[in-house]
Amino acid sequence: MTLPIVDAHQHYWDRALFTYPWMSPDLGILLRDYLPPDLRPLLERNGVHKTVVVQALSSPAETDWLLELAAQFDFIAGVVGWADLTAPGLGQTLDRLMLNPRFKGLRHQVQDEPDDAWILRGDVQRGLGELARRNLPYDLLLHPRHLPLVPQVAEQHPDLRLVIDHLAKPPIAQGRLEPWATDLRQAALWPNVYCKLSGMATEAGAGWVDADLAPYVKVAVEAFGYERLMFGSDWPVCLIAGSYERVIGALRRALGPLSAEDEARMFGGNAIEVYRLF
Repeated sequence: MTLPIVDAHQHYWDRALFTYPWMSPDLGILLRDYLPPDLRPLLERNGVHKTVVVQALSSPAETDWLLELAAQFDFIAGVVGWADLTAPGLGQTLDRLMLNPRFKGLRHQVQDEPDDAWILRGDVQRGLGELARRNLPYDLLLHPRHLPLVPQVAEQHPDLRLVIDHLAKPPIAQGRLEPWATDLRQAALWPNVYCKLSGMATEAGAGWVDADLAPYVKVAVEAFGYERLMFGSDWPVCLIAGSYERVIGALRRALGPLSAEDEARMFGGNAIEVYRLF
């Protein structure tokens, strides 16, 4: 059976329904609504069959809205939503969300927490334990400074699938690899840690070329192998730096020739496995 190509990381927003605190006036092209009918033709043009939509707001209402969209558009295979990891009633919240088969996991904007060690707090750790008990993965939205904490979380929760979004946002625009590369390799030593090859164009800044991304992709492949990496467009955020076609094309060129097995894993199989999509 040929596996479908899965975009493991994209977003939607509706500015009439929600206020997004991170949307600053300088974001230009992002300051409009982005909804499934906007993405569908891009997926069709690039041969992408399914997507995982990821929360853009720390809001239970947004998660419910994304699940409603998933019910309307069959190419949305899964929703990575938001719930308060520190809430005493998290278990009940997860049980309710899991009644919807498109609910596939949680994410929180760890990168925005004033406490860099937020992820290690006792109440957060209890919340991660609730996810692990339900076989739900957790997406990590981090900056490079947070990467040294990932092995501690992975060791504390060996049954929890942890997904590093956007390679933890390496300093591509500055052309620096260290200490990001060393810290990513350390995180990858834990078999329950995965990584999305997403968000790189945005981190590369204006005027980026394919060669700017290649060293970072190389580090990720060496660290995780093709068994624990997955493609994500980060649409529509990627539009700041390039079109959907350019983002997926640049990743393919940075990866170079792949075996049929590695291609299937990178562009679908790993996302299907991590998020239990089908």
